[in-house]
Amino acid sequence: MTGRYRPSVDIDVLGEPYQRQTIELGKDDEGPVVATLVRRRAEAPAGRAVLYVHGFVDYFFQTHLADFYTERGWHFYAVDLRKHGRSLLEHQTPNFCHDITDYYPEVDEAVRQIREDGHETVLLNGHSTGGLLAALWAHDHRDASLVDALFLNSPFFDLNAPWLLRRPGAAAIGGGLGRARPYRVIPFALPGTYGSSLHSDHHGEWSYDLAWKPLVGFPIRAGWLRAIRSAQRRLQAGLDIPVPVLVARSGASYRGRWSPAAMSADAVLDVAHMSRWAPGLGRHVTLVRIDGGLHDLMLSAEPVRKRMLTELDRWLTAYVA
Repeated sequence: MTGRYRPSVDIDVLGEPYQRQTIELGKDDEGPVVATLVRRRAEAPAGRAVLYVHGFVDYFFQTHLADFYTERGWHFYAVDLRKHGRSLLEHQTPNFCHDITDYYPEVDEAVRQIREDGHETVLLNGHSTGGLLAALWAHDHRDASLVDALFLNSPFFDLNAPWLLRRPGAAAIGGGLGRARPYRVIPFALPGTYGSSLHSDHHGEWSYDLAWKPLVGFPIRAGWLRAIRSAQRRLQAGLDIPVPVLVARSGASYRGRWSPAAMSADAVLDVAHMSRWAPGLGRHVTLVRIDGGLHDLMLSAEPVRKRMLTELDRWLTAYVA
């Protein structure tokens, strides 16, 4: 279903200069559905804009990323997808979807609004599951010339699990069970390691809403896993994204309980998967490795995220701006 805006524009929970607008998305099997578009305008606009798409158990709060873009003349937009963050309603199962394409209407509407606002150049910036979504959306809309480049921050191209669980196990759980009982909670869980590395109440430097981004995540359900595995299989078969793509990953992965080593590695995904599948995204793909990076490279320690932003700036200058 195509989304539509509510007419009002409100000050966002982040305060000025961030504004938010609700996208009405009709109803699904749980009831009414909305998404939220957050925006921050550049003081010296240069006719270009970025749309940020968050990951699983996530929402937009990374204001320093918006600072980076707006200081360079990019209007900044971020979408909180349905059932995430600002868009999560009381009757909904947090972060759930039946298919990755469930999210297409809010991305469609966000990009439409960005173009309607007069921006000639549009960058799609996706993190983790948002990176998987951004890649498939760009492939499926490749003939419409809606975006000019993609930046994928630690994209979710494969499950971080042993082969037996990643292939036959995930197929069994996410296949028949995902169709018959999509809301069934399954025994995959996000460790609290990553959350503990981020939040200022623990070992990190970031303050965010733990109701929207809990340390141990939300329960993983069979229908969601089915949707993710279907999307990953499509991506792994090869895409044809016609615009430049930047894929960024940490230098290493980390599994296990929290330790200081978790502060300099991806504690959510296997970074080797990103390197493996990135070349199949399209015709022009750049892969960078950011040693010491967390799963969200933009939330890494300051020297590390500065390196990431330097790489992003260089790539934007060379291929986009």
